[in-house]
Amino acid sequence: MRVSREQMQANRLRILDAASRLFREKGFDAVSVAEVMKAAGLTHGGFYGHFDSKDDLVARAIAHIFTVQEAGQGGGGQGGGELAGYLNAYLSPWHRDRIGEGCPTAALVADIRRQAAAARTAMTDGFRSQIDRVAAALPAGDPAQARRQAVGTWAAMVGAVVLARAIDDPVLSEEILDQTRSWIEEKTSDA
Repeated sequence: MRVSREQMQANRLRILDAASRLFREKGFDAVSVAEVMKAAGLTHGGFYGHFDSKDDLVARAIAHIFTVQEAGQGGGGQGGGELAGYLNAYLSPWHRDRIGEGCPTAALVADIRRQAAAARTAMTDGFRSQIDRVAAALPAGDPAQARRQAVGTWAAMVGAVVLARAIDDPVLSEEILDQTRSWIEEKTSDA
C-alpha cells in the first residue's frame, strides 16, 4: 500500500514527537527504535523510510524540539519573548515535573556528550538560539554585556532545573527555582 507524501510527513512528525518526548524522559540510550515507533503508533519496519539510523533520529529529534519550542508550541513555557515570563515558565514546578515536555537542554545535557557529532551540533544550535533569545529579551545596551548576561542567565536557568529535578526534597527544589529566578532578575535589572 502506497503512502502519500502528506502521510509520510505526518508519520515523520509523529516519530519525531514521540522520540523527542521519550529521549527527554528516559535518555537516549534507554530508548529503542522499536519503542519510539510504538509510541508513534507505527510499525518498527517503517523507521528506515524516515531515518538512516538511531543516531540520525537523535539529531533530528533534538533539532525538532528546539524548532517546536521556538515556534511557541513546546512545553516548559518556551513561548513568548519577554524575560520575566520566560523565567517564570522555565523556572517553574510545571517545567521541572514534565521532563518529557520541557527543555531538551535540562533533560539531556549530561547525555549529549556521548552522542554522535550531528546530535551535538543540533544541541549546540539549540543552545545558541536560546542564548540569543535571552539576549534579545534583555534591556538594550552594550551587545557584549548583553551576550555575557544571556550566557550566564541561560546557564543558571538550565542548572537550576537540572538541580531541582535531581533532588528528593520538594522544599529545596522549589527554593532552587525561586532563588535562581530572583537572582537572575536582580542581575539582569542592573543591565
